[in-house]
Amino acid sequence: MNAKLIVKTLFLIAVLLFLVLMGMENRHRIDFTLSQVLPQKITLPAAIMYYAFFAIGVLTGTIMTAGGKKGGAKSNKVNNQ
Repeated sequence: MNAKLIVKTLFLIAVLLFLVLMGMENRHRIDFTLSQVLPQKITLPAAIMYYAFFAIGVLTGTIMTAGGKKGGAKSNKVNNQ
């Protein structure tokens, strides 16, 4: 198994642990206002908003990094023998 993959997995587990802790501790309702896009304010528990913002961040990061590397071009050299 790759060491880089293990570090990334441990980091993701730590972030998810913090999200669970935030969800357990922040149960009060908060208002979210974005008047240019949403005409009315949204009132949700704080933990739900943390999860939503985290999910948006993960999706954005995935989209930004997906397909960035292209495979090397194969050589078109002809062996003259």
